[in-house]
Amino acid sequence: MPGHHSARGRRTTERKGDVRERAILDTCEALLAHKGYDAMTVGDVAQGAGITRGALYFYFGSKQEVVTALVARTVAHLWERSRVTAQTDEPRQAIAAAMQRTVELWNEHGLVMRTAIDLSLTVPEIGELWNHTADLFIAAITAVLECAGIQAGAAPDQASAMARALCWMIERTFYHASQESREKLQEASATCEHIWLTSAGLTA
Repeated sequence: MPGHHSARGRRTTERKGDVRERAILDTCEALLAHKGYDAMTVGDVAQGAGITRGALYFYFGSKQEVVTALVARTVAHLWERSRVTAQTDEPRQAIAAAMQRTVELWNEHGLVMRTAIDLSLTVPEIGELWNHTADLFIAAITAVLECAGIQAGAAPDQASAMARALCWMIERTFYHASQESREKLQEASATCEHIWLTSAGLTA
């Protein structure tokens, strides 16, 4: 019996910790919208999450660690929502679905994604997360291009090289559009979809 109570206590503590960690990350995302990364402080995050600074340091050692964890959570959500892109046999449907999901994700988490891009060159952990995510999307785009008949390979006119160029083009286009309006995100989606279709030879 004592062992049973101990296990139950550990599970309760883990659930409470998960709730607090989620509150910290949710607060961080909200503060990115209201203050931005540079102006946001650890004290702001702790206050918004309803805990003390000391309690926050139990979970994260710095503001940078909080933002890194937020980026990790966001890219996991990003990939979970988008990983089915290459699972359809119809490239046009795959491309349309991918661009629609991209608009939804930039609407929901655009500030986190812009922050990740901004910090990716100066914060190694965030750079690694973002580049790994890009690699996953490049693989998915490659699969769609190959399904459309583009030759596999890394030469400039082959699928993997084209996929890499498309991935970074989509990132830049949405990065800038997200700074303006939701309407601009829709325009960015239409532009990127047309370029992707053209690259796949599907505009005819």
